[in-house]
Amino acid sequence: MSKTVLEVIFPGGKRVDAKIGKFTIKTDQPVWSGGEGSAPEPFQLFLASIATCAGIYAVSFCQSREMSTEGMHLTMECEWDDERKRYSKFSINLKLPKGFDEKYKKAIIRSMDLCAVKKYMIEPPEFEITAS
Repeated sequence: MSKTVLEVIFPGGKRVDAKIGKFTIKTDQPVWSGGEGSAPEPFQLFLASIATCAGIYAVSFCQSREMSTEGMHLTMECEWDDERKRYSKFSINLKLPKGFDEKYKKAIIRSMDLCAVKKYMIEPPEFEITAS
């Protein structure tokens, strides 16, 4: 079994950065929560990972068929459940590019449904948290 290792550093204040491969992903908390608001909150990155994952599947679908992506964009609405204090539904809508052939509409939706981030939510991994 192979492993991917992320290193998390604490550069000051409420900032927490994750290093993965050659990238550093910066996070912060909003001012009202003691941060500087200098970067997205970790949960905002989680939400963005869902939307961008669906997006890359849509882009790849079009590119593999040499279809234009001009004007294509995606939105994700997140419905908050006040009672449960969590998001209960994510609605992803892809605005199709000009001239998109309707016969591919169901197929591009199925393609976005393959998003790996979503799959991890449906079948979550085991979490092990330790301190040393």
